[in-house]
Amino acid sequence: MDVSSHGKGFLLTRNSRDQLNTTELEYWVHTDSGPALLRVTGQKPIFFIESGELETATAALKQAGIAAEVKALELKTFEGQSVAGVYNRTIHLHYRSQDILRNHGLDLYETDVRLHERFLMERFICGSVEFAGDPITRDAYIEYRNARIKPADYDPALKTLSLDIECDITSELFSVGLSGCGTAEVLMIGEPQAGPENGPENGSENEHETAILWCADEAALLRLMTRRILELDPDAIIGWNLVNFDLRILLQRSEHHNIKFAIGRGGQLPGWRDQRGEKDKGFISIPGRVAIDGIDALKTATYRFASFSLENVSRELLGKGKLVEHDVDDRLAEIRHNFLHDKPRLAAYNLEDCRLVEEIFEHTRILDFLALRSQITGLEIDRAGGSVAAFYNLYMPRLHRGGYVAPNLPPDGGLASPGGYVMDSRPGLYRNVLVLDFKSLYPSIIRTFKIDPMGLVEGLESPEDAVEGFRGGKFHREKHFLPEIITGLWQQRDIAKKNNDAPRSQAIKILMNSFYGVLGSGGCRFYDPRLASSITMRGHEIMQTTGKWIEEMGYQVIYGDTDSLFIWIEGDQSPNICREIGSKLESTINHRWHQKLQTEFGLDCFLELEFETHYSRFLMPTIRGSDAGTKKRYAGMIQGDGGDQLVFKGLETVRTDWTLLAREFQTTLYDMVFHDQDPTEFIRGITLQTLAGAHDQKLVYRKQLRRQLNQYVKNVPPHVRAARLADEENARQGKNQRYQHKGWISYVLTVNGPEPVEYLNSHIDYQQYVDKQLKPVADGILPFIDLDFDAIVSAQAAIF
Repeated sequence: MDVSSHGKGFLLTRNSRDQLNTTELEYWVHTDSGPALLRVTGQKPIFFIESGELETATAALKQAGIAAEVKALELKTFEGQSVAGVYNRTIHLHYRSQDILRNHGLDLYETDVRLHERFLMERFICGSVEFAGDPITRDAYIEYRNARIKPADYDPALKTLSLDIECDITSELFSVGLSGCGTAEVLMIGEPQAGPENGPENGSENEHETAILWCADEAALLRLMTRRILELDPDAIIGWNLVNFDLRILLQRSEHHNIKFAIGRGGQLPGWRDQRGEKDKGFISIPGRVAIDGIDALKTATYRFASFSLENVSRELLGKGKLVEHDVDDRLAEIRHNFLHDKPRLAAYNLEDCRLVEEIFEHTRILDFLALRSQITGLEIDRAGGSVAAFYNLYMPRLHRGGYVAPNLPPDGGLASPGGYVMDSRPGLYRNVLVLDFKSLYPSIIRTFKIDPMGLVEGLESPEDAVEGFRGGKFHREKHFLPEIITGLWQQRDIAKKNNDAPRSQAIKILMNSFYGVLGSGGCRFYDPRLASSITMRGHEIMQTTGKWIEEMGYQVIYGDTDSLFIWIEGDQSPNICREIGSKLESTINHRWHQKLQTEFGLDCFLELEFETHYSRFLMPTIRGSDAGTKKRYAGMIQGDGGDQLVFKGLETVRTDWTLLAREFQTTLYDMVFHDQDPTEFIRGITLQTLAGAHDQKLVYRKQLRRQLNQYVKNVPPHVRAARLADEENARQGKNQRYQHKGWISYVLTVNGPEPVEYLNSHIDYQQYVDKQLKPVADGILPFIDLDFDAIVSAQAAIF
């Protein structure tokens, strides 16, 4: 292992603690030559008070026997009060000092910034670092004492280990699968069964030749698994529901056997923190390793699936699924049966789950996305969400250099700000509709109109140098940071798109688009209704003005939503002519905005309207039972070289709470109408087939229980009634009551009401499916071609 006194690496985990009456910061990093531990000592934690309270604070701390350093600083609050810093020698004294001063009625600032985070943040260190220090060679890593750290460019190639457990309903372990870091193996409780010699070197694609390491009992399995993780030494442990299922159970079973679950680097124990208000949920920190749950990671990257089960996601992304996929109770029964009678088959199933997770990570490049997000924002690579923390990391060190400390959270949780612009639509079935879209509208508004927390403070103080906002907001033309942050991110994204670097482009897009949400959230310390409103209300003004200009050019705007305008090109125009019109609108509107902003505000314009889509056919439906147009619901057809593409927004086809019957019916019906085909016989046929029971497999509703089952009291919707019936029967049969704590239920509507698919006892109410699934879909489009669903179906009934 390289024992150079300096190097570059990628931050994996960070922590701070008290050690020998001082502080110690601990940063684990991945390097090209292996893991490294960087230790920094002697850093003093700090929080801030108003300078007018300096004497009171000093006296109170002295009386309590705390030798803190309290000194005036060249900083001030957003209210203009000068501040002093309170420095302590240890983290323990840091928090004791806060308690004492709060009890004396003092206002404290930035008390929640942890020492190891502040150390990185104030040095503008994000995911990658350059370091130097005094190296000490350990067994599996190098420790650097007196480490010095600064930002660096470094792209990591992290070692990953996919982990999956199989267990009984009581959480007692059967086996643990491990794949990655050069191995594919299953640790299994029991005696070796018939088959080839088993060991980590004997892996095979054949399910009966899976490499199995046999363990006498659960305690032996836990000890062996801990040893194997230390030997394989991954940077990242990956899995599916990894933290709140696999690792949580492994921690619990280790505690049950009084075994140290020392899977951290250097043999350190992981830390567990319960999630407030949630049963069996929490967060884990493993020194030197990150635990990345595939579900949380994909959600962070804005992936959307009808279900985030491993089976569903793997089938949608990879076109294949698990080796065993039945009803939950049947699956548990099969796993238990295989554990007792066919352990090699269970091992193959266990290992396949590990491999599916690996393939999903590889297919989506999700680890690249998370690493890039960390390099851009400074967030830990395994952190889910974190948009507010990312904003703090980027903004606060600049704010301090601008002479301010950050404010505290708003005491009232924040007042509501206007949402995005949504125009009343003009319902109809159209030919040739163009969509023009403002590229990253909210970030471009922030950039153009200088919207910034510190800029608001400075703008109100010097209104003569300010850009007018909304609700009394004024933003200084020169003193700001957020517009420059966005400019830098925007340029990085343009480079990423040019280089086809999808993970970087996506990470930057998500970050930029989160800034409005952060500033509009009462959970952000920089929340101010003048900030959020100056973004959204400016967006309203831009959309309305743009729509007016387009109509002045002779075209009709039939709908607008947040940053998109839908324009109808009347007449029988060719696709080429429509595209030419779209390009002309784009260039003309962009030119007018540049002129307007320069002339009226003296501002450079960063608004950018793009011609995005040409729909050859387009439907803007009405609200059911009304002549008014809908919002956020439409359908269209795009013609292309590869064939026609149907696009649905907010309609039944893209909603998972509608049946497969309705979704398929809508797709075919709209395709026929868009191609000017008469759908009458199709509607009659599908209705007759449904009533005859030909589509029973397509009549299943699948809905999520978002609360505990016993919390549905006043309003008991059909899926809850079905879930209660299912668990009543589960209880009678001695099975697990699987719907008590949220989850998903599949059910059908019968003549006796909703019933779960696993306990279907009554006849299906086919007429209800015709009335509630087929008819609403048809009524959304048929009136625009002078047809009526009831008339079509009634004519069919008369024949019979």
